[in-house]
Amino acid sequence: MTASFSKRILVSLTIYFLLGLCACGGTIGTGLVLGPTVSPEPTLTPTNTPIPSAVIVNGEEIPQTEFDAELKRYQQAQTGLGNTINPDTAKQTVMTDMVDTLLLAQGASTYGYVLDDATLQSRIDSLTSQVGGGGTLTTWESAHGYTDADFRSELRRQIAAAWMRDRVAASVPVTAEQVHVKQILLYNATDAQQVLADLQAGTAFADLAAQYDPVTKGDLGWFPRGYLPDPAIEKAAFTLQSGQYSAIIQDETGYHILYMVERDPAHQLSPDALLTLQTHALQDWLTQRRTESTIIYAP
Repeated sequence: MTASFSKRILVSLTIYFLLGLCACGGTIGTGLVLGPTVSPEPTLTPTNTPIPSAVIVNGEEIPQTEFDAELKRYQQAQTGLGNTINPDTAKQTVMTDMVDTLLLAQGASTYGYVLDDATLQSRIDSLTSQVGGGGTLTTWESAHGYTDADFRSELRRQIAAAWMRDRVAASVPVTAEQVHVKQILLYNATDAQQVLADLQAGTAFADLAAQYDPVTKGDLGWFPRGYLPDPAIEKAAFTLQSGQYSAIIQDETGYHILYMVERDPAHQLSPDALLTLQTHALQDWLTQRRTESTIIYAP
């Protein structure tokens, strides 16, 4: 969702939507969070001067005023959480998030998704009820720099983006080739070499795994390609055959020796593995979409 989309969560006091509110039926969703109110900015008198754009995505503009308002909300949210964030990092995070959201909304449009006014109003009515009435929502909008028109526009874009996210998520199969693997994790090269020598001398992997990890006995469970955070471990696991153990694999965690318990060409994904693959699919979709798009940033 991009600074690795799956690792970056924009904790902003703007519009987020619960999966039920979006009514998209997918796995990946967000929900509205109302933060503490702050004093609204003074109302400016409209002029005929064109509003400068922060970015233009496939001919569709994100006005600078909209970007500045979202950046302010994000910074206030971070401050409220006790976080200190570099101003340039904050700008990049907000810009990336807004561009990604717009790309997703545009993607929904290409698939024929249309949010009519009646459905939008129904969502607003539902949201109003959830937050305690129209007065609460209006107060929050004003305190966070939204006019009613701005809020509706942003809500429309976010709902369309959520629809597209759910479509991408739904494209990921619920089964995949997976391996069931155990490991022995050591923290120095000498111990790792000794364990490897013991295995080569005929000591059972299960006995050594239980010795070094009495709780889980080294069981990593089932996982598909694209799930483990360390590609080297994953690559080594998928090269093994049932009953085989690997050479020593070193990474920042330590020294790993893997053992293939079994393999299944179409094993049911765990909820966490499914979410991980869906997140990767979304990252890939956004990367491809950015490649195909014309994105012009303000100088």
